[in-house]
Amino acid sequence: MSFQKDTTMSDLHTEDTPIGAAVINLDSAADTRAVSLADPLALPCGAVLPNRIAKSAMSEALATIDHKVGDELVRLYEAWSDGGSGLLISGNVMIDRRALGEPKNVVVEDDSDLEGLKRMAAAGTRAGNHFWMQINHPGKQSPVDLNEKAWAPSAIPLKKEIRLFFREAQALTEAEILDLIARYGRVAGLAKKAGFTGVQIHAAHGYLISQFLSPLHNQRTDQWGGSLENRMRFVMAVYKSMREAVGADFPVGIKLNSADFQKGGFTIEESVQVAQALDAAGIDLIEVSGGTYEMPVVATGLKDSTQKREAYFAEYARRIKDAVKAPVMLTGGFRTDGSMKQALTDADCDVVGLARALVLDLNAPRDMLAGKAFRSLVKPLKTGIRMIDDAAMMEVWWYGRQMTRVANGKAPKPRESALWAFILIMLTKSSQAWSTRRLRAN
Repeated sequence: MSFQKDTTMSDLHTEDTPIGAAVINLDSAADTRAVSLADPLALPCGAVLPNRIAKSAMSEALATIDHKVGDELVRLYEAWSDGGSGLLISGNVMIDRRALGEPKNVVVEDDSDLEGLKRMAAAGTRAGNHFWMQINHPGKQSPVDLNEKAWAPSAIPLKKEIRLFFREAQALTEAEILDLIARYGRVAGLAKKAGFTGVQIHAAHGYLISQFLSPLHNQRTDQWGGSLENRMRFVMAVYKSMREAVGADFPVGIKLNSADFQKGGFTIEESVQVAQALDAAGIDLIEVSGGTYEMPVVATGLKDSTQKREAYFAEYARRIKDAVKAPVMLTGGFRTDGSMKQALTDADCDVVGLARALVLDLNAPRDMLAGKAFRSLVKPLKTGIRMIDDAAMMEVWWYGRQMTRVANGKAPKPRESALWAFILIMLTKSSQAWSTRRLRAN
């Protein structure tokens, strides 16, 4: 199956788009019919998503101990491809093995694991859907038990409540910044070579690009800091590097914070301006998210209307969508098929993103596309220990355990005890971190 650039409505009726299926043209004001989850979507580059459901990125932490693709990742993405989503986005693939976000991240620096990446890409596209590689660098969100150093736009520590868990960051030099930009482009080119059908820039959740965008974390006085124009210079350079590596007809998307939800941080007004600049440069899909490790809980204090509609960032996504021509993907909070359909109908977004829901119900997209009602099995997890329950990583780790079960051919366990899972997770993480440090020392 190919995802070629398409230029006319008749051209869009390829094997990617069944005959008779209507492709929504984002530039056509005349087409006002209701958008369905099953509708294909033509991206600015000409590629076509077969439907409007996407699996958003989650950190799988299922690479081999030396950060290569193994059988577990292949089996997991085979299951998700068979599940029916039009788009799968991988967990963060790191561009530098000295800068890990979690143990067992996939790291791509060169073509030494090209065959493994090819296996992963083939698994994730086997049902005819898109599969994009999310490309990332943690910046100063660099766990102390995994990394010897941390780099960031400025040498500003994270807030004191979580500071001990991460390396103290040093400010990047000009040469290091240029090296990182080149790394992003190189990894994008390798993703295309391996058979992924697109790439996504991770510019959210407090990672490196998000740090460059935030005036709270980027206090440089050179061309990479200060004004918004300067703070967005890094992400624009990353996008250019990646676009040059993959060409004009290959999807390049971005995951962008709607806001950091921190005083003095990145704001929705700034996010809209960044989205507009990327839109003008040719970005293919803007996924709207929000928050950082310092401020992970962004669903509190939401308006009643937002809570009823489930989508955490719907208001922000709509503001960005109204400001750009590129399609917008909205992720976070969807629990029913009705809320997803409503988001499309209300033009809050063009694609709905699901993450944890698709860990517990692998076939939910296929069922929804067949007309079946859907209600997510996702619910709050509690260990009974407040310090643990307030930590953002608890749920990340619990869902990681469920992904590991799927990757080993087992069914997820939606009712698994959060406390028991936490104990097992801590033992596993300690072992993985020790193995990572030992491998690096050798």
